[in-house]
This record gives sequence, C-alpha cells and structure tokens, in this order.
Amino acid sequence: ENIRYWCISRQLWWGHRIPAWYCDDCGEMTVAEEEIHECSHCHGKNIHQDEDVLDTWFSSALWPFSTMGWPKETDELKKFYPTNVLVTGYDIIFFWVARMVMMGLKFRGEIPFRKVFIHGLVRDEFGRKMSKSLGNGVDPVEVIEKYGADSLRFMLVTGNTPGNDLRFSDKRVESARNFANKIWNASRFLLMNLQEMERWKDGKVENNSSLLTPHSSLSDRWIISRLNKTAKQVTENLDKFELGEAARLMYEFIWSEFCDWYIELTKARLYGEDLQAKSTALYVLMTVLEKSLRLLHPFMPFLTEVIRQKLPNAEGSIMLADWVDGGEVDEVAESHMTLIMEVIKVIRNLKNEVGVEPRKKSEVILKVSSGEVEKILQKNLKYISELAAAEPVTFSTEKPDHALAGVAEGVEIFLPLKNLIDTEKEISRLTKELEKIRKGISATEGKLKNKNFVEKAPAEVVQAEKEKLSAAQEKISSVESRIEQLKNL
Repeated sequence: ENIRYWCISRQLWWGHRIPAWYCDDCGEMTVAEEEIHECSHCHGKNIHQDEDVLDTWFSSALWPFSTMGWPKETDELKKFYPTNVLVTGYDIIFFWVARMVMMGLKFRGEIPFRKVFIHGLVRDEFGRKMSKSLGNGVDPVEVIEKYGADSLRFMLVTGNTPGNDLRFSDKRVESARNFANKIWNASRFLLMNLQEMERWKDGKVENNSSLLTPHSSLSDRWIISRLNKTAKQVTENLDKFELGEAARLMYEFIWSEFCDWYIELTKARLYGEDLQAKSTALYVLMTVLEKSLRLLHPFMPFLTEVIRQKLPNAEGSIMLADWVDGGEVDEVAESHMTLIMEVIKVIRNLKNEVGVEPRKKSEVILKVSSGEVEKILQKNLKYISELAAAEPVTFSTEKPDHALAGVAEGVEIFLPLKNLIDTEKEISRLTKELEKIRKGISATEGKLKNKNFVEKAPAEVVQAEKEKLSAAQEKISSVESRIEQLKNL
C-alpha cells in the first residue's frame, strides 16, 4: 500500500551499476541483463553505460534471496526463504524492511520473513546519534580490547527495552565486565574444590546419582528450584523477544543467588570433614553452574564456552548442547530459604548500623510470630550462625532491653548492644556524624533560600536539593534516636 515513485539512481562510488546504455547516434536507451556492445535500436557502436549505481536499498532489498544463489533454485534458498526473524533498527524500516518485502513478493511470491524485531539505536553519552560528521563514534574494537567482547555484548543487550535508544557508557560496560569476572571467580572456586576431591578423577564424576539426594540440604533444594524457575522465565522472555529482561534474570540469578548466597552457603560443607556432604555440595555446584552457562551462552558466548570446556563431563561445544528447560519448582524450599536469607540480611544491617565487624560473633534474639516460623528457623540455625556470625541465637517472646531491632517476615530480630560495642566511642562517632549532617542541612537550606538559585537553576537541580534536605532531616532524627539509645545502655 501507498507505494510511491522511488529514485533508484545514486551518485556513489560503490554499488550495482545501472544496466542501461545510451546511444550517442540515435539517442535511444537499451536496458539489458548482460553487457551490450551495440544499440538495440540502430545497431550503432557508439554507446555508453549509465554512470550511476542503484540505490543502496535497491541492492539490499534483494538480500534475503540473492545471498542464497537466486535466481537459481538452490537448496539454501529452498531451506532459508522465508526465514523466521529479521533484526533491525527502527531508522531503516521503510528503507530496508519494506523494500525487502516488496522485492520478495515481486521475485519470490512470498514475504521474506515472518517476524521483525526492531531495536533502538546506540547513541553517545549525550544521546546524540553517532556519526562521522560529529566524530562521536565509539570504536567497538577498542572497547573489546579494554573490556572484552562479552562485556560489550552483555551491556548492549541489557541496556534498554525493545525499540528504545541506548546511551553508550563506559561505566555500564565496566559493570558487565565485573559480572564476567564474578562468573570466572565462581568457576575457579568450584574447579579448585573439585581438584581436592579424590572421587573426581580423570574429569569424570563417579557418582551419577540424582541431583537431589537424601543428603541434599535446604540450600541445595532452593538453588535447584531457583535455577529451574529462572530457566523457564528466561526461555519465556526470549520467546517474546524480551532479550534485556532475559539477560537481567540471568544476571540476578548468577550474581546474587548463585554466587553471593549459594556458594557462601556451601562453604561450611566444602571445608568440613563430611565427605558425603562435600561431594553433594560440589555436585550441585557443578550442575547449577553448567546449566547456568548454557542459559547465559547467547549473551556471553566466549566466556561460557571457555569455562564449560573446563568442567567435568561437559562434552563438545556449548553451542551444540541442549537448551535448559525449566524443571520442577520447590515453592516450600524457596519460601523457607527466603525467610532465612531475610533474617541474615537484617542481622548484617543491624551490625552495620553500629559499626560492628560483619564476622564478629554477636548474640541475636528472635521473636517469632508462629510456631511454624520458629520450626523453620530452629531447623536451619546453622545458616544464620555461619552467614550472619550470630552466636548464640535464642528465641524469646519478649522484647529485650537495649537492643537494636529489625523485622523480617514473621520475625522480629534483636541485636543486644551491651558488651557488643564501646558505647562511648560509638556515641562520639555518631555525634561527629550529626554535626556533619547539620552543616550539610545548613548549606542546602542556604541554597534553597537563595532566590537567584531557585529561579535560575534547572527545575531538576532544585528538586534534587529539596530531596537531599528531606533525606538529611530524616537521618538526623535517626542518628539522634540512636545516640539516646546508647546513652541508656
């Protein structure tokens, strides 16, 4: 619909030359598929070919079939025309996409692709389109040499939502590189522990039992369930072309759940004397890592290939391995583990509030809302003791005096401060912090009272100052309350 006349002639140095010849004797034009040497009208020899070339998009419009041997009916043409998906930017929908459809219908009688995935453009840090005239282009080779190809690739995938433009940022590429380093270090941790186990010989696992065994812990069941759920969500998002969301899910699972939580949860078993517990932890670690690499492979192909080649029982290229389908989900294990993790996070935050070293053993008192919650926590106190350095952990129906308090779902958590910190030193530290906050408030209030600043500064700058003032005022109240609490110890 709405097809208009199109000037297909261009004065370019490169392209398909227009197959038209002009006769200098009779003035007629001849168009031919093969090069001609005489005028088809008067048969004169005094002819010359049009010096222009076809528009780039005229040539590009033939791409879906010309690259596969057309006009010959090749096997490749039969197999790959039409194809499933075309990926392109929104700026050439009419230039390229529409013209491929036009040419496909004209010469093949069928559209060239079933779906079109339209992405945004990569712009510079100021939001400008990269161009030669502005000189603001980013050389991908230089970025790859500095950060790695996978880091650049992952940043581009996670940087935006479909159809929206992306601003290139070195910091975001660096963040992606840190993610790659996280995976590499986690893999090294696993491989070093595998080497220490006598039962893992010649790169083959002697125990080919089920992933979950009677020796599996709550953390094992939790990470396997989270892997299965993540695999299902990643697959669903890829099917919907939500590539950024699929990559984000992998980032969250690998960085937070696998590296920050599960690896830490396994260390007590790996460094312990129980061989069965150690081998079970290693088996789950290896299996979850290997499946995670397969899920991550479309986003970070080089890193995942190299690491997987080093894992026992991983045969052939990761590119030829089966995709990971989401298996069974254990909602009970996820719910119980989430509760324990929340308790651990609250204890860590309470320690941080009063400047206590994270690994310093500290008494913790728990007040639970139900017998079921207490049962879950009692059964898994080892996780709280190990990851929150909480010792002893006791249960009480009363709120203790002189303790910092925090809340997780169904649990009140108390950190008794007596004998935990040097109260005079902490009061002195907080008093200095209070003075610093008050000076900041005074400076901010001075800005907001300045008529020139309020009227001339950008609205977002003024709003930021107001938000900063509000946050500082809230912090003053919190610090004053803590000082008063310490004085009463």
